[in-house]
Amino acid sequence: MTDTRSYWLVKSEPTTFSFEALVRDGRTVWDGVRNNAAALHLKAMMVGDQVFFYHSQEGLAVVGIAEVSQPAFPDASDPTGRFVAVELIPVRALKVPVTLAQMKANPALADMAMLRQSRLSVSPISPEAWFEILKMADEV
Repeated sequence: MTDTRSYWLVKSEPTTFSFEALVRDGRTVWDGVRNNAAALHLKAMMVGDQVFFYHSQEGLAVVGIAEVSQPAFPDASDPTGRFVAVELIPVRALKVPVTLAQMKANPALADMAMLRQSRLSVSPISPEAWFEILKMADEV
């Protein structure tokens, strides 16, 4: 059977919403995304897709894995009705967080969207980059 999941990365400031908060809450609505490119990525997410959770501003590292548990639906925080949200559930914290500096130093990750467009809060990850980050996190 072929794995048909897609892989993503979402960024959040840990002082606003951390991976630990996602674990504590058991799920969250990923809303408030107003960048058009990032919003298109949210629309493309499907149930079962895997998501790296990246702490921005503080920590600057991929710290955990989440999963899409509900695909795109209207973002209740958007009065215009143009943007969407998804629901995420926690999977696990990474054994070893993978820092931004480590990702930038790894040639296998040079084409990663987050490294090329650092302001995007939601970005796709290729299967190759996903598994490279898992190796860096001592997960495989």
